[in-house]
Amino acid sequence: MSDANQLGPRDLEILGRAQREAFRYFESQANPDNGLVADSNAPGASASIAALGLGLSCYAVGVERGFMSRGEAVGRVLAALRFLNESEQSRSPDATGYKGFYYHFLDMKTGRRAGSCELSTIDTALLMAGVLTVASYFDRTTDDERELRDLADALYRRVDWAWAADERGCLGHGWRPKKGRLRWSWNFGYSEASILYALALGSPTFSIPNDGYREWTATFEKILAYEIEYIYAGPLFIHQLPQVWLDLRDIRDELNRTLGFDYFENSRRATLVHRAYATDNPQGFAGYSANTWGLTASDGPGPAVKTIAGKRRRFFGYRARGAPFGPDDGTIAPWGVLASLPFAPRVVCDAAHHEIELLDDKARAPSFQASINPTFTTRGAAGWVAPWKLGLNEGPIVLMIENFSSQLVWKLARRCPYIVRGLERAGFEGGWLREGTSHLRSE
Repeated sequence: MSDANQLGPRDLEILGRAQREAFRYFESQANPDNGLVADSNAPGASASIAALGLGLSCYAVGVERGFMSRGEAVGRVLAALRFLNESEQSRSPDATGYKGFYYHFLDMKTGRRAGSCELSTIDTALLMAGVLTVASYFDRTTDDERELRDLADALYRRVDWAWAADERGCLGHGWRPKKGRLRWSWNFGYSEASILYALALGSPTFSIPNDGYREWTATFEKILAYEIEYIYAGPLFIHQLPQVWLDLRDIRDELNRTLGFDYFENSRRATLVHRAYATDNPQGFAGYSANTWGLTASDGPGPAVKTIAGKRRRFFGYRARGAPFGPDDGTIAPWGVLASLPFAPRVVCDAAHHEIELLDDKARAPSFQASINPTFTTRGAAGWVAPWKLGLNEGPIVLMIENFSSQLVWKLARRCPYIVRGLERAGFEGGWLREGTSHLRSE
C-alpha cells in the first residue's frame, strides 16, 4: 500500500508478532465439534456469531501466513458451516436461528440460543461476511473445498433480508421469539451497517429495495473536529468493522460524491480525530497522549464512581466509547488502535510502540489489551487492564494487519459477486468497480 514505506523493519516485526498473537485466540477459543467461537476467553463465555464470522476470515489469513495448514483450516471451517446448515431454524425460543439469521449469542456446546438474546441482523451480516470470505478463498477442486463453497452459498442465499426490512428497505436490528421485531432500525446515523446493507442488497434470493440504503445515508452528519472534516461516528469500531471486508478505497456512493471523499478517507480522518482528542485530553484523564488514544466499544472498570485528585469520576462497564463527544471515562482500547492500521499506519505504529513500552511487553509477543484505564487505578502505568480478550477485538487485529500487508481479505471480497452486486446497488462507482462485473452469477 502507498503508506507502507512509512514503516521500518521494527514496525513490521511488531505487526507480524501482534497478528500471530491475536490469531491464537481463534485457535484456542473455538469448539472443534461445531466450529463455534467464544465471545471472550472468560470462563463459560457463550459463542458469538460475529466472532465466528471474524474467525472464519482469520483462518484464510492463517493459511497464508503459515499459522495453520490448509487442511486444518478447511476442517475448522467445515465444522462451522455444517453446524450452521444443520442447526434448527425455527420460531422456537431455543433454536439456533430463524429465517436464515442467527442469534447474537449461542451456547458453545449445543449451539442453541444463549439466554434471551436477539436474532441479530448486524451480527448475522458479520457472520455471512466471514462465510463468503472462506468461500472465495478455498477455491480448490477437492471434495472438502467444494462442499465448503456449496454450504457457504446455501447459507448466504437462505438469509431472508427482505423479512428483516421495511417496505423502503431499511433493515431492523433484530427479532425475539414471542416479542417480535426490535423497535430499532438501521435507518439513522453513520454506523457499521454498511456491511449489512451491502449483503442485503446483493442477495440473489431475498434482496431489499435500494431506497433504504439511500434513506439511511441521508441521515449521516458531517462535522468539523480539530480542523478535520468527516462523517461523524464516535467509536472507532464503526469506522473499521465494515472495512475489514469491504474495500472502500476510491469507490464512492452518492453521498461520497457529494462530499468529495470516500469512506476509507473518512476512516483515516476519524483516526486522526481520535489521536487529536487524546492529545488535547479535554477531561484530563491520565495517560492520554498523541501515542495513547483510541475510544471504542469495550469493557471498562465500572460501573463505579470514584473521587480522584479531588475530581468525582464516573466509570462505566461495557460501553461504546467515542471521541470527540464521548462517552469517555478514561478507558482506552489498544486493540482498536491496531485495527486502524490501514488508515494511518505511521500514527498507529507509533502508538503500538508506546503500548509495548507501557505494558513492559518488550520481551514477548505483543498482546494488545482489549482496554486499559490509567485513571481508575495507579497500579502500573496502564492502570486498570481488562482481564479478558474478545473475539471482536482479536479478529480485526488479524484482518486489518493483513489488509495493510497484502490486501488479502479485501481481494477476497472483491471476488465475491454478491458483495460486488450489493455495492453497485448501493450506488458505489469508480475505483476497482470499474474493472467490470461480468463474473456475476446469473440469478
